[in-house]
Amino acid sequence: MTLTGHMLIGQHSVAGNREAIRGINPATNEALEPAYAGGSTEHVEQACALAWAAFDVYRETALNLRAEFLESIAGEIEGLGDELIDRAHAESGLPRARLLGERGRTCQQLRMFARTVRGGEWLDVRVDSAQPQRQPLPRADLRQRQIALGPVAVFGASNFPLAFSVAGGDTASALAAGCPVIVKAHSAHPGTSELVGRAVARAVKACGLPEGVFSLLYGSGREVGIALVTDPRIKAVGFTGSRSGGLALIQAAQARPEPIPVYAEMSSINPVLLFPAALDNRTQALAAGFVASLTLGAGQFCTNPGLVIALKGPALDKFVAATAVVIQRSPAQTMLTPGIFSAYESAVNAVAENASANIAGVGQSGNGPNQCQACVFVTEAADFLADHRLQAEAFGAAALIVQCSSEAEIREVTEHLEGQLTATLHLDDQDLEQARALLPTLERRAGRLLVNGWPTGVEVCDAMVHGGPFPATSDSRTTSVGTAAILRFLRPVCYQDFPDSLLPDALKQGNPLQLRRLLDGQREAQHHDQ
Repeated sequence: MTLTGHMLIGQHSVAGNREAIRGINPATNEALEPAYAGGSTEHVEQACALAWAAFDVYRETALNLRAEFLESIAGEIEGLGDELIDRAHAESGLPRARLLGERGRTCQQLRMFARTVRGGEWLDVRVDSAQPQRQPLPRADLRQRQIALGPVAVFGASNFPLAFSVAGGDTASALAAGCPVIVKAHSAHPGTSELVGRAVARAVKACGLPEGVFSLLYGSGREVGIALVTDPRIKAVGFTGSRSGGLALIQAAQARPEPIPVYAEMSSINPVLLFPAALDNRTQALAAGFVASLTLGAGQFCTNPGLVIALKGPALDKFVAATAVVIQRSPAQTMLTPGIFSAYESAVNAVAENASANIAGVGQSGNGPNQCQACVFVTEAADFLADHRLQAEAFGAAALIVQCSSEAEIREVTEHLEGQLTATLHLDDQDLEQARALLPTLERRAGRLLVNGWPTGVEVCDAMVHGGPFPATSDSRTTSVGTAAILRFLRPVCYQDFPDSLLPDALKQGNPLQLRRLLDGQREAQHHDQ
């Protein structure tokens, strides 16, 4: 397919009229064709008008049609073949094998939400039948279901050009909920975004849906993003990126006459706790696993293990020494963009210049542009507690080891942490009581707790939580991965004393959708044909 450099407003290919962006090959710093002229507030207006016109029709589509739409998107993406992988590789520097896996995850995610839509449990149907003879007052017939919030603005992420971008988790879950989506493409991969955006648009047309169900906009500055978030027809926002970017969108959304939720995933250093017996028994394996997780994808994962907490002593000394040996063998890797590389260097230099932190080990230096050199630092717990700058995220393959003098100090360090996406515990049987004592703190601090694993690698499944207290996310009650992500874009509506003919199908007396309802306080059995 020939890339056009155009936006997609519904089914229309539209040229922008603002400053253009280009994809940059981070391995060479070469600018890629074509240029993508940015959109304006007028383009946002057009996309929002189409989305609003589509909303009431799309949110009431039959469950099977909506599921087929999601499956059609997956099929269209797969149909792009090597063209998509080649362009994503050129724009991100990510290895082809990683991108093939990410494409698979993206399509799996769409099909997972198709299954969820068909199942219908997300509608959370509740029925309390009328009790006209109840004394002293009768009870009305009350029925509740979840409906879509409205059009959603999605901001593509830099580090996952497929799985957290145009057709990624936020888009898939919003479309599954019945919300039209307007995506602002990330400036790091505009060509990849156009390819995927056109795949989504083809699926919209093939399924006979209103064209406003999906639009794709570009913009180099704040104009498009702020216009989207402040448009009264946008009812929620999905964002993955920096803390400063997320907070700017939250501020804009809250300043509206009608504030709206912004589901922003922002900043996390994902602490790893090494308990004494595990550290003593598995020093080499822990060091190897830690460095492998830290350097995976040049450390550009939101679940990257950026902090290690352990009790000071000979076992920790051996771990630090083993980590230094392993990391010295780690080759430099190309980072996603020149901007991300520059920010990484600044963050690492800030730690290196901090008198409280010492370098424990560094990886190999690169011989090309935008090469991430892995780095691990060590500090004392007292210094970590005294200097909040040591808790700052360095987006890349950098981590800090915190040496604690006692179990009490480990607890104090964990209590001191900001909200996190993950917290990892490495333990043996002898460590169980110490770990159990820390669990309440870790549950308050993180959205996903792991034992004897590494946090990089987020499974797309029903039980996954990819969220956590601020600043990991802006709303700790939600997840951006897994089928529960659909709940972000829904709200409950109660129908009182409605005639059956006026009720939506999900709430009709005969239960034509064969849903598993909460009927008069009792959960109905699963229907055999589900």
